[in-house]
Amino acid sequence: MRRRWLRRLGKGALLLSAVLTALAWIATDHFRSFGGDPLGFSGERVRASKNFRDGEFQNTEVTTLMLKGAYRASAKMFLDPPALTAPNCPLPVVRAKAQPLPASGLRITWLGHSTTLIELDGARFLTDPNFSERASPTQWLGPQRFHPPPMALDDLPKLDAVLISHEHYDHLDMYSVRELAARGVKFHVPLGVGAHLHAWDVPTRQIIEHDWWEPSRISDRVRLISTPARHFNGRGVPFRTGTFWTSWVMQGDAHRVFFSGDTGASRTFDQVRDKLGPFDVAMLEIGQYHESWGEIHLGPVGALELSQQLRAKALFPIHWGTFKLAFHPWSEPAETLAVAAEKRGVRLLTPRLGEAIEPDGGQDGARWWRTLPPNSDNCP
Repeated sequence: MRRRWLRRLGKGALLLSAVLTALAWIATDHFRSFGGDPLGFSGERVRASKNFRDGEFQNTEVTTLMLKGAYRASAKMFLDPPALTAPNCPLPVVRAKAQPLPASGLRITWLGHSTTLIELDGARFLTDPNFSERASPTQWLGPQRFHPPPMALDDLPKLDAVLISHEHYDHLDMYSVRELAARGVKFHVPLGVGAHLHAWDVPTRQIIEHDWWEPSRISDRVRLISTPARHFNGRGVPFRTGTFWTSWVMQGDAHRVFFSGDTGASRTFDQVRDKLGPFDVAMLEIGQYHESWGEIHLGPVGALELSQQLRAKALFPIHWGTFKLAFHPWSEPAETLAVAAEKRGVRLLTPRLGEAIEPDGGQDGARWWRTLPPNSDNCP
């Protein structure tokens, strides 16, 4: 009797496993959203990189994903998260539109999380595009957007380059990449990420892989340089070499912008400042952080310190306000940053979602998150 029951249990487990595998296969476009094999696409360049050692990419400093002794605190936050980790009212979104290039030479439109449209000295860049409903390998499950995209993919202006900072799902979205690739735009990506794009049928001629400090000419007036970051890789596929991560510098005749991607603090940013600065704007991640992850994410105080390390004229916060990927109240990073920046005299650029802002015109943006009511009974 017991053996018969165990056989039935085993058959049931196999059937359930088969069903779940089939559903995952369908939900991830036949597992394609996980991407390709970096060593299969650009193995020679990956292995030749001085940042690739012992079979994986390395940071310049010893880096842990979670600080020693922080597991208990993280588990407690997971089991008992604070209130309002997501907005309880609709966020104010400006419907963004394509416009002629700015006369000032520099305009930035925040499209949510780390997705931004940067117009700099005649060139247009789109960073870490995610226009999907979820930051996930499947649109069935995973972190869901707080707000609709302020601009549809079809409404974007002609782009000179799409920049990808690393392979995590909130920064590298297969669905957005495929639609952008159909426009013929070139993708500038860290080493290894080209394998993912290749797996998604992006033509090789549209893929430009970078190691740190490698430049690329965008126009006669504008250069793009891959610069160091302190982060990690991972796209949910075990036993496969991960891809590299990077920050970016957009350097024009009249303006210079630093885009952090995801990063923790690092001494290498002194080199970025000395070699490629000064910067008109530093676009730095502030949200979806936890002190336990202090070596791989900045958080608001870390972003403020990095903006001063880079000696940027203004700080533009990104990586907040769109997805719930951590356990803090959704607007806490922006509020913490605003209070600390005022004390230190650091200029903040905080436009509403979809609002275009020209730093040279004295535009800073309102502290719009403060205008939201405290509960959903009073939503506008």
